[in-house]
Amino acid sequence: MDTFSITSSMPRKDNALDNACIESFFSYLKTEIQQDLQTTKSIEETVQLIHDYIRYYEHRRIQSVLDYQTPVQYAKAS
Repeated sequence: MDTFSITSSMPRKDNALDNACIESFFSYLKTEIQQDLQTTKSIEETVQLIHDYIRYYEHRRIQSVLDYQTPVQYAKAS
C-alpha cells in the first residue's frame, strides 16, 4: 500500500476502539485485493477496484458477526 501513499488513520490517545470498524474494513480490503492493487496501472483503475470491492463488501460478502448476512441485509433487517 505504500506505493499509493495511503496513510492509515490514528485513533485518539487512550481510545483504542475509536476507529475499530474502519480499521477492520481496511484490513479486509488490503488482504483481499492486495494482489489486484499491485497490478493496477493508474489512479483511476485503483479507485475503480476499491469501489468494486466496497460494493462486494456491502452487498455480497456475508459476515459471521452480522448473523451470516451482508451489511446491507443486516441493516434492512434492523
